[in-house]
Amino acid sequence: MAEPTVLLSGLGIPESPRWHEGRLWFCNWIDRQVVAVGMDGTAEVILARDPDSHSMGYSIDWLPDGRLLTTGDKIQRQEPDGSMAVLAGQHANEIVVDGKGNTYINGADFDFAGGGAPKPGYIKLITPDGALRQVADGIQFPNGMVITPDDRTLVISESFAGRLTAFDIDADGGLSGRRVFAEGLGPDGISMDAEGAVWAGSGGFGVARVAEGGNVLQRVELPESQAPFAVMLGGPDGRTLFILTAEWHPADGHVVNLDRLTNGPRTGHILTLPVEVPGAGRP
Repeated sequence: MAEPTVLLSGLGIPESPRWHEGRLWFCNWIDRQVVAVGMDGTAEVILARDPDSHSMGYSIDWLPDGRLLTTGDKIQRQEPDGSMAVLAGQHANEIVVDGKGNTYINGADFDFAGGGAPKPGYIKLITPDGALRQVADGIQFPNGMVITPDDRTLVISESFAGRLTAFDIDADGGLSGRRVFAEGLGPDGISMDAEGAVWAGSGGFGVARVAEGGNVLQRVELPESQAPFAVMLGGPDGRTLFILTAEWHPADGHVVNLDRLTNGPRTGHILTLPVEVPGAGRP
């Protein structure tokens, strides 16, 4: 089996990868940038914000009309002239948009960076008319989300529970039929393939391809200390697995050492690995 190779390095924490218009787009956390990189490793900063601001830089996706959305302390939308408009004054972590223009965001209301006691999180929906409502709760630190190609199922990472959870998407965009997709993982950012399997962090320093029900179909081990923060299937034929990693210290537990991440060396990498089954669904 092929080994992962480095496409890009010297990043903060790279997160929220999306294959879009022939390049991998991602959020370069810590430096508060949205970056796009080609298969040749040529990178371009698409958006940049004040590094001390939390207004942008957590996660990205696109509306069906092509406008870019970003999360942070509010949901922002990039207009055709490049300006940023507020879509919703809602703090959020991850985001995914379905084919109808329904925007799903998630988050958890506790001080993650300050070591606050974890509280269950939520998924909220922004409908195309701009209405915002909560559609799921009790999520054990919500992270990456994917939507199946038919727009009928949403799968979310519950990072603190080590599981993937699936919901049916109702006709009005609401979520129902909550069920376990797979357990015993270390999921953060995730990606779905054309066979309905999900790539996710396997726990520790590796990633895994897992089928609904929890059967692990493939594992990929990574160098020690390079923790996977997110994965994405893309490339010209959809058969490149992008693995976004950064140095992580398990002794920190759930506490993010912001001083070390902000002022320390940029240890983030984007790795690539050829796989057999192409990506599918959203993002």
